[in-house]
Amino acid sequence: MIKMSSKKEKIKNDPRSNGKKNTDSGDISKDKDKDKDSVKKLSEDDTVSNDKEKINKKESQKIKDLNSQLEDFKEEKIRLLAEMENLRKRFEKEKTETIKFGNINFARDILSPGDNLERALASFPEDKNNSQSIKNLVEGLKMVQKEFSSILEKNSIKKIISINEKFDHNFHQAMMEIEREDIEEGIVVQEIQAGYTMHDRLLRPSMVAVSKKPDNLKKKDDNDESGQKNSENDKKTQENK
Repeated sequence: MIKMSSKKEKIKNDPRSNGKKNTDSGDISKDKDKDKDSVKKLSEDDTVSNDKEKINKKESQKIKDLNSQLEDFKEEKIRLLAEMENLRKRFEKEKTETIKFGNINFARDILSPGDNLERALASFPEDKNNSQSIKNLVEGLKMVQKEFSSILEKNSIKKIISINEKFDHNFHQAMMEIEREDIEEGIVVQEIQAGYTMHDRLLRPSMVAVSKKPDNLKKKDDNDESGQKNSENDKKTQENK
């Protein structure tokens, strides 16, 4: 019994046997640690990959949002530039019209003295027996009228030509009708007061008398027209038969 026990003790105390067991145990422990590290690393890699993907998505969305904002800013800029251009054109037009028509009220007022000047000249009959003083007065008034017309022309104020023209409500104001057999209806046959334009704007219309056919001629024309229509209707009726 003593011998068996001593053998076991020898085996137990054998350093080679203990070293091998310890080595195997250490290797297993290291392998487990490596596996844990690998799993941990894979988990960390997945986490990092997911984080990167989220970051990339966020960055991509930010870029899209910024591009959208940039397009909005571009459209807003174009719209503002168009509005500014329209404002500039409007101001230029208003400035031009102010220069052209800034004295339009004065121009209207100054027409009255011109009317009186014409009436004064019309009041003097052209008679060779007039005294020299009257002739001189008439010549002086004509010179004033000529200078007055020149001033109007320099300021782009023009007299409307009315006599023998077709009546135009844009430039003429009919004051009366005069029966005329020799011309058609609606022709200006008399000018009561001259009209004027300034550039392309009406200062005042011409007050005029307009031609119309005499009543007897008008009735005759109506009868002729009615007879012609009846004749045409009869002709059509016969053709249909």
